[in-house]
Order: sequence, then C-alpha cells, then structure tokens
Amino acid sequence: MPIAKVLGIETEYGVAGGPDGDPITASTLVVNAYAQQSRTRVNWDFVDESPGRDARGRMGEGQLAPPIETHLANTVLTNGARLYVDHAHPEYSSPEVRTPREAVLYDLAGEQVMVRAMRAVNETLPSEMAVTLYKNNSDGKGNSYGTHENYLIERQLPFTSVVRAMVPHFISRAIICGAGKVGAETDEARGYGVPFQLSARAEFFEEVVGLETTLKRPIINTRDEPHSDPERFRRLHVINGDANMSQVATLVKVGSTSLLLAALEFYGPEIFPPVPQRPVSSFHAFARDLSLTATTATDAGSWSAANYQERLLEIAVRFTQEGDASVVAPPDQVEEILREWQILLEGVVNHRDAVCDRVDWLAKLRIVEGFRERHQTTQLDARLRAIDLQYHDIRPEKSLAQRVGLKAIFSADETNVAVSTPPATTRAYFRGTCVARFPDELVSANWDSLIFDVGKGPLRRVSMMDPLKGTADLTQGLLSSVDSVEHLVQLLSD
Repeated sequence: MPIAKVLGIETEYGVAGGPDGDPITASTLVVNAYAQQSRTRVNWDFVDESPGRDARGRMGEGQLAPPIETHLANTVLTNGARLYVDHAHPEYSSPEVRTPREAVLYDLAGEQVMVRAMRAVNETLPSEMAVTLYKNNSDGKGNSYGTHENYLIERQLPFTSVVRAMVPHFISRAIICGAGKVGAETDEARGYGVPFQLSARAEFFEEVVGLETTLKRPIINTRDEPHSDPERFRRLHVINGDANMSQVATLVKVGSTSLLLAALEFYGPEIFPPVPQRPVSSFHAFARDLSLTATTATDAGSWSAANYQERLLEIAVRFTQEGDASVVAPPDQVEEILREWQILLEGVVNHRDAVCDRVDWLAKLRIVEGFRERHQTTQLDARLRAIDLQYHDIRPEKSLAQRVGLKAIFSADETNVAVSTPPATTRAYFRGTCVARFPDELVSANWDSLIFDVGKGPLRRVSMMDPLKGTADLTQGLLSSVDSVEHLVQLLSD
C-alpha cells in the first residue's frame, strides 16, 4: 500500500565570478558567507553517506560511485536544510517536507538563501570579483549540473517496477515542466541543429538505469541511500529534471511524480503506459520537439510525450478516486495538483499563450523569439544564449524570470519565513529547531541523526530514522520544556 510521500529538492546553482574565476573558491565563499551571516556553524556528519550503494544490488559495469567530498564547505540551516559545496557548485538541499506545496515553498526559500549568500560574499569582494548565481542546469560549455528530487517510497516495492512505471513519465514531463534551453551542448543534439529545446537537462542523459549522476547520466538513478530505516524505506533519487523558475511548474513536477509513485505502490506497474523501445533516444527527441508531435515506438504502438502525460494524468486521477491520495497531500492540494497538471497539458498542446505564465520553456521561448524578431538575429546569435542565462539569474533586479509575470503560489513574506523556519510535518522540524536552539552544542548533523556535545562524557548521537518522527506535533512540547541540551538528551534517552 502507498506510504506518505516525504520529499525534497536539491539544487546545484551555476556560479560565475569570484577570485581568479575559480568556481570551487567562489562556491566555498558563498556557503561560508551565509553560514557566518546566519551564525550557522553546524557541520555535516558524513558517517551515513553511502553513494555507492546500488538499488540493483551491484554497481553496473564501468560505473563509479559519486565521490564524497568531506573537505568542502558544509553547514546545516535553521530551516532544516543543508547548504554546501558540491563539486564546483553551491548546493541547497531543502529540508524534508510532507507535501508538494511545501516542496515548492522550501525550494523558493533556497533561492532566497542563495540571494542572501551572494550579497554577503560580494560585500567582501572587489566589484570585479563579484559572484553571480544562476538557478539553471548548464554552463553553455557542455557541463551540466543537477536539480535532484527525492521521494520516499516503500522498500518492498521492487526497483524493477519503479523503472517500468516511471520511465514514461520522466522522458515526457518536460513538455510541461521543462525549463527550456537555447541551442545545444552535446555533439548529438548539435547535430540536429535545434535552436531551442524544452529541457535543459535531457540531452546530457546517456543510459536508462544507472548509479552515476555526473557521467553516463541515467533516466532512473539507482542510488540506494534512504537516509532513513533501510528495512522500511527507499529514497528515489531523481536526477533528470530541470531547475524551474516557475512555482507552478515545480508544483506539477513534484506533485505529479508523487501521485504516480503512490499509484505505483497501489496498483503495481501494469497500469502504466508502455516503455519506449529506445528510452534515451525518446527522451532526447521529445526534448527537441517544440511541436509536440514526435512519437516513439513501443510494444503497444507509437506514443508522443503528450500521449504519455495524458495517460499518466488519467492514472493519477483514478488513484485519487480508488486509493488514498492523502499520502501525497490533503484533498484540496491534490485537487490543485491535478487541476494545474491538466491546465499545463492542455495549454502546451492547444493554447500556449494561456500557460506562458506557468511553463518555463514557453516563457523563455517567448522572450527569445521576441528578441529575434525585434533585432532580426540568427538563431545562433550569442545574445540569445545570454537571454537564456539571464532568465535564471537569481538577482531580483536582473532576473528575466521575475519580469515575465510567472504565476506565484507563495508570497515573499511566506518565503522569508521558510528561510529560517523548518517545516512542521517532518523530522526537519527537530533538526532545524536544534540548530537554532543549540548551535554551540550541536556538533554535527545529517538527515537521519544529530550529534550533541553535552559537556561531559562522550558525544551523544540522536537517531531519526523515520522521516515522519521529529515533527512539531511530536517534539515541540519536549523542546520547549528543556533548558539545556543535556536535559534534552536525557529526556530522549529515558
């Protein structure tokens, strides 16, 4: 049966500037500047990090596990999130949340964290070294970086069923959730001469299933790192999505995926549409096709991306009627997800002007085409790539995404609260509150445990193996009743 869909979003931000233009140095300065400004000194505990654990039971031939970089800047925030340097990018990993709407809110909070971090570091640098951050997925030189989603699913669900059911969704959802992209960066995509793509990430994927995230990227990632009780839970680590500036697109992206995963747990994989005979090529082809007419061969005929999304939406609606959709969100929020999913799908197929305020690739394409018409440029004009980049600029005064009238779900005030306040409905509440209450005694933290220094004896680890424990309902009274971390640990031990 379906389990509660705890979820979260990890976003690596593009970075430019900094001393000597070095991205690792710039990223480190960004993370440290925010940690100092917010007086957050809690380190990350790497003891449970196991990126090499493969859901298939063994690593695929020729594959390598992502390295763990323990020497780079890393901190935990009062909203329960993690802020750190991942390879050559500052990354914000949102706290665990209980609903897709909360996922959108804490993703927005991450944008605001990065804006504040960027401003803080630039106050310390000469103007010629100023750092700029972009919420995008590639640097225009063939290097791509991720916006990863994470979903809690039941351990008993066979991973082969996840692959069978979710490939059709992941290769087709860019028609409504893609961020759009001017031009191409891989040899294959350049060979098609496409001036614009629906997805910023699709062209970089090379395999259907695999462990890696930076090379030979797979549509379905097999990292088996649950950050929770491994006997009960699995964390589906999704790496194929784009960094959305549209709040509605983010809601539909994580909301549709959450509903489909719950439907998979309820019905099994047989109800899902057929997998393409060539999934990777289909992913690429759908992303290049602005007309949405491209089809892919399956054992049950030809399917377009729109056909897939229509069928998947029907499955999600059926699940809400026959199953328990409260595992995803309350009824009004589930209704909102389904309504927006339907609006976006109908819009991109038949009424594109009506959804330019919700679909990133359409909003970006409108800007690009408007510029081309005004200035009579070629499709390869370098200024078009600059427009693409500026769409994702997180500086409010520079961001094109903030000028095109994208529909908002949350206000600036709500986002600012989420920057410093953890979600109440997951263990992130306990983590974030402890960061705020006991910053000097909290030695380190990770997703499933906290390590405290109680002032005498050994360090004390508090385990949090269930993402739905440590909520405000369960721990607010406890936290308000203690006056020291020693008292807290003692009560937790009783």
